[in-house]
Order: sequence, then structure tokens, then C-alpha cells
Amino acid sequence: MNEALHLQLDPMRRLVRFYETLEPGTLGQVRGVYAPDAFFKDPFNEVRGHAAIIGIFEHMFKRVEEPRFLVTQFMAQDGQGFLTWEFRFGMRGAAGRQTIRGATHLEFGADGRVSMHRDYWDAAEELYEKIPLLGGFMRLLKRRARS
Repeated sequence: MNEALHLQLDPMRRLVRFYETLEPGTLGQVRGVYAPDAFFKDPFNEVRGHAAIIGIFEHMFKRVEEPRFLVTQFMAQDGQGFLTWEFRFGMRGAAGRQTIRGATHLEFGADGRVSMHRDYWDAAEELYEKIPLLGGFMRLLKRRARS
């Protein structure tokens, strides 16, 4: 394997392993995967730094049951990466499992840690439309927007 490609993939593989084995006891590993001032953004959060990123995951573990990430594809080149994933979880007090599908754009620092993490997923389709009353309203809005 080309050495430059090998150096780019190792940080990506480390990140994939972090997400696929994420549990409350592994949250301290954020410091080895993310730069101290890393920027993290998803549809609900926009934060910077280890403490804030850990806080997002702590909140996730409080709000949902048995959360698991499955990375379906990834690639890295020139200090950037892109991955697609499924987030599988159960809602507290609700039957059944949910799956959110999304993608993440990453930038890696010279030390191989993530300096920028930006998630892309459709909160309306993947989450809001599955909520009984709100879901009907969201589907109605979507139909009207298409016509």
C-alpha cells in the first residue's frame, strides 16, 4: 500500500472503530480521535472541543436505548474523509428499533485526529416523520412542497 494512502486510512479506520464500538465506557477515547479544538456539527448540535463532543454522546446514551453506529462505507484522501453510516437505536418507552442513515465529512489534522466533523442526514425524513402526530404534518408539508 502507498505510504501516503496508509497514513490517511489509519486515522479513518481508528474513527470507524471508535464509532462502531462506542459505549459510555469508551467516551474518553474522544481525546485520541478528535483534536482538542475539533468542530462537530450535526442537525441538532454545533460544538467545539472534547468536553462538548463527549457531552453530545452522553446525552445520546441518556435519550436512546442501545445506540449503535454501523459504518457502511468510508474513504480518505488528502487529509479529508467521508463516510456513510447507519445509526440504530430504540426510543425509550417505544417499541421497535429505529435506523437513521447519514453521511459525515471529516477533516484530519497533521496528527491524524479529526479537526472537523460535519454530519449530513435528513432529520425530517429519518426522525420527525416517524413521530405519530408530527409525522403526519411533516408528510403533508413534503407533499405540498412537491406539488
